[in-house]
This record gives sequence, C-alpha cells and structure tokens, in this order.
Amino acid sequence: MTLSIAAHCRKAGMFGLAVASSSPAVAARCSHVCETGAVATQNITDPRLGLLGLEALNQGRTADETLAQLLERAGPARAFRQLTIVDHNGETAAYSGVKTLGIHATAQGDGVVTAGNLLRHDGVPAAMIAHFTAASAQLHFGERLIGAMQAGLDAGGEAGPIHSIGLKIVHEQPWPLVDLRVDWHDIDPLAELKRLWAIYAPQMDDYVIRALDPTKAPSFGVPGDT
Repeated sequence: MTLSIAAHCRKAGMFGLAVASSSPAVAARCSHVCETGAVATQNITDPRLGLLGLEALNQGRTADETLAQLLERAGPARAFRQLTIVDHNGETAAYSGVKTLGIHATAQGDGVVTAGNLLRHDGVPAAMIAHFTAASAQLHFGERLIGAMQAGLDAGGEAGPIHSIGLKIVHEQPWPLVDLRVDWHDIDPLAELKRLWAIYAPQMDDYVIRALDPTKAPSFGVPGDT
C-alpha cells in the first residue's frame, strides 16, 4: 500500500523522500525530512514515529540508533510498522514488522534506502535503489528521486494502482526546499507530480532568496508585480 525512497545527496547537501500509495494523501502521514536526515513511516502508519525520528536525528543520533529508539517507543505496535531512516552521514536503517502487509521488502544503498508493502514482488525496492544509484550526478536530486519512483512502478510497483504521491526535500534551511504533493489522482499521480516539478523547480531557489533577503529577491513575474 506504500512505496518510498529516502536519500541523502552528499554533493548538494540535501535530504529527500518520495513516497507513493494507493491511499489518499500519503505524504501527509509518511514523509518526514529535516536538515539532518529523513524518516519514512509506513504500512499501518504512526506519524508520531516520524516526528520522534527527526528529533533523534537532530540530536545527532545515527540511523541505527534512531531506529532502535523508535522501535522501543512503538512497543508491541512495532509489529505493524515499516520504517526507513537516512542520517546525517548518509547511513541508513530499515525495518519491517512481522505484520507488514502483503509482499514487502526493503533495500539499502549508499545514502539511500527504499521500502514497500503490498508489492507485486519483493524486487521493487531494489530496482529503485539501482536506478537512483545509476542516475547521473548532473541531475537534480529531486529528479533522481522522481526517477527512482518511476523505476519502482515500472518494476511492478504496488499490487494495485497508486493514487497519491509526494516529494519532500530539505536543504540547509529548517523548512522544505521542495514539498510537492498529489493527494489524489484517479489515473497517474506520478505524471502529475512530474508536471508540478517542471513548474516549481525553475523557481524553487527564488523562494529561499525571498525568505532570507527580500532585497535580493527576484520579481514574481505576475500581473501587478513591479
């Protein structure tokens, strides 16, 4: 019911997470990213674990330490949870409880971790890792995450169609550089996310400039803007 990729781009100093699901508004529950790492909380989702995970990462905990803390906090409910974590060093951790739904799997690479449940087959997360790792370093981090999600769907994806998707990236600031969501789409939420990315990507850095120094802010280029 959920497919995700969390990653660290050492070159750009960014952390990001892309997540898709057959359920509505998946990113609202499952996507947690800060300046020091990322946490995906999925399967029978408890978003509180994502918030606790970010707190631990901000305190300098490693991915493994953060996972251990979250599992302890989850108690017996850990059996229902599926979690992935990437920390400030790009180290990763992954967990799938014994009650994770359907065919499920996780995969880990250098600075990247993927997970899925209710999959068509257990090789889907590994296909996402392979695509992300092989993607050109010249591509923007966001494009690599979107491409990895496409690779996961092309490899079989979920057992049923996805209807929601999200992309979140944090870079240096405490707020997201990118936070794009398609909370429901009947046909192809990934295509809609790609459309949103094409609109937003050329101007995303301008919004950071406007926040940090309005005197250097580019014009909005909208009617009435002088």
